[in-house]
This record gives sequence, C-alpha cells and structure tokens, in this order.
Amino acid sequence: MSRPDARTVAVVAALGALSLLVALVVWRRQDILGVALALCCVLLATVAGVAVSAARQGDDPEPADRPGSAAPPTLMPYGVDADTLDALDSRDALRAVRDRKRGSNGFSDR
Repeated sequence: MSRPDARTVAVVAALGALSLLVALVVWRRQDILGVALALCCVLLATVAGVAVSAARQGDDPEPADRPGSAAPPTLMPYGVDADTLDALDSRDALRAVRDRKRGSNGFSDR
C-alpha cells in the first residue's frame, strides 16, 4: 500500500475533525467521553493543518541551484547580530554599534 498524498490526509483529517465537532455539539456530552472526543477533534485539526502545510511545501520545491544553508548566518552591519541586540540594553547596543562603526575596540577614554 502506498503512502497517501498530503492533500488526501488533510481532507480526511478535516472531515474527521468536523464530524467529531458536530457529534460534540449534538450530543452535548460533559463526561470523559466528551473530553476524549474534544481531544480527538483537536488532534485531527492539527493533523489537517500540518498536512495542508506539507502540501503547500510540496507544491513549491526549492530551486536546485540554491546554495545550501551550511554557511553561518551573516551578521548585521557593524558586526552586531539580532541576538546580541536583544541581549543588550538599548544604550549599550547603540554604544556597541557606534564603537564598531568607528573601529574602536570597545574601550572608552572615560
């Protein structure tokens, strides 16, 4: 048996989630069975969402001439990356950017 297509999985999971949701609304169960049906509904909705995402990703294959992502991420101008800016206080970040722009080693004369 072959593996089902992502669109088929998405449709089946969405229909299953919809049928469980209708069953929950009609039966109005407020016991452990209702909780189990609700959890199954959430699980099927999640599977449907992931399958739709996989189908979209399968429609847009990456170009063959695109280089791999083996290279390290490039730094922002002046050698300060986003993580460093998030970790620093805003004054410290501005001072670091100014110091790198001037070419100093980060030590001040004060």
